[in-house]
Amino acid sequence: MSDTPQKKAYKAPEITVTFESRRCLHAARCINGLPEVFDTSARPWIRPDRAPADQLAEVVRRCPSGALRYELPDGGRETPDRPTRITRTPGGQLVVRGDLSLDTQEGTHHETRAVLCGCGNSQMQPYCDHSGRCGQ
Repeated sequence: MSDTPQKKAYKAPEITVTFESRRCLHAARCINGLPEVFDTSARPWIRPDRAPADQLAEVVRRCPSGALRYELPDGGRETPDRPTRITRTPGGQLVVRGDLSLDTQEGTHHETRAVLCGCGNSQMQPYCDHSGRCGQ
């Protein structure tokens, strides 16, 4: 996993967690799930060495947008949900979990979780960035 300006890696011996800030929709599943690891008042705000890798991976999988991901030292990654599930939020966003192939401005992305724009106004198509009516 490489670092880009929008994606940062946080490494521990047993797991690496990446965070892509532009995809974060602030659902707070990470902060509520493992506050000892995810602490927005601390720097770095993600400290993966503060919880067992399996417990941390479980909390990362709760992130609906896919802003958080993980990789294990042996190359192990999240297994996609099967069958793929799509749920529409009351605002119109599409919450998708499964084996996904999404065409984006940067090319094709393979994902296991994403929140997609339902109104067409996101600047990060197909992802929701909360700029349109579906993200309000």
